[in-house]
Amino acid sequence: MLKFGKSSRSGDEESASSAEGGGLFARLRQGLSKTGARFREGMAAMAAGQVRIDAELLDDVETRLLSADVGIEACDEVIAALRRKLDRRQLLDAEEFVAALKDELTGILLPCEKPLRVASSDRPFVILMVGVNGAGKTTTIGKLARRLRDQGHSVMLAAGDTFRAAAVEQLQAWGERNGVPVIAQAAGADSAAVIFDAWQSARARGIDVLIADTAGRLHTRDNLMRELEKIVRVLRKQDEGVPDEILLALDATTGQNAVNQAESFHQSTALTGIVLTKLDGTAKGGVVFAIAKRFGIPLRFIGIGEQAGDLRPFAAREFVEALFSD
Repeated sequence: MLKFGKSSRSGDEESASSAEGGGLFARLRQGLSKTGARFREGMAAMAAGQVRIDAELLDDVETRLLSADVGIEACDEVIAALRRKLDRRQLLDAEEFVAALKDELTGILLPCEKPLRVASSDRPFVILMVGVNGAGKTTTIGKLARRLRDQGHSVMLAAGDTFRAAAVEQLQAWGERNGVPVIAQAAGADSAAVIFDAWQSARARGIDVLIADTAGRLHTRDNLMRELEKIVRVLRKQDEGVPDEILLALDATTGQNAVNQAESFHQSTALTGIVLTKLDGTAKGGVVFAIAKRFGIPLRFIGIGEQAGDLRPFAAREFVEALFSD
């Protein structure tokens, strides 16, 4: 198998990564193994000189990118750039070709590499989590609460998914596990009212971060999307600056349908960030490129497993390196 070399990160970045704990890159690589297989197929033959670096190879790479759900827009951009370099005779061997491919893919993602920053303020920093049923909203909230708590922030959770009793119980379980309070009401309560009460409580108690869950809803149901708009309106009547972050949880296993979800939610709530979940369970993780190319919305986190530490801040170069590492 062709070896693709080390990341081009600086020494300081490498040291910071090591400080987080050994094996994190290996864990990311493992989590992206199914998607990465789509990218690595055929590379060994190219490295062995069995495949020529020519237009036919570009056609093959294009097919592989599309099969990994990279999307037409992102794929067209990558292939066009590679074709220009091929015409200029800048891709003379496998090493140069793979390096160029990785650079083009990284270039699509870099504008969306914007980590979540909790701004210091005299009020709680409010994160509203949205998404369709089964996208992993509640689990992501639990992992994010753990991460923020470990960073020294005080955190409160709001059980705004009042339509599914199990969602409230799940959020309360995460609250107990992480040692953070959860504001909840009876099943069927108005979601906007629950989140409003949580906002008032968080402000009165001097909480740093309030993370609000919402009911999963199909992005094609206009009435349900209007409920999300109501939650935002209610919060902004109290403070025009909240919510500070509207995070969309997207299930990577849905492939290109995730693009449609992002479009609908962005139109309704003006998303400020995306969390791509369940990357470890799919070969369709290339959809991250399609989303980045289409919307340019910050990719705050990716989910590559069930553990709290498997919610990782998105890093473009590291992501691409993991895809090409065997």
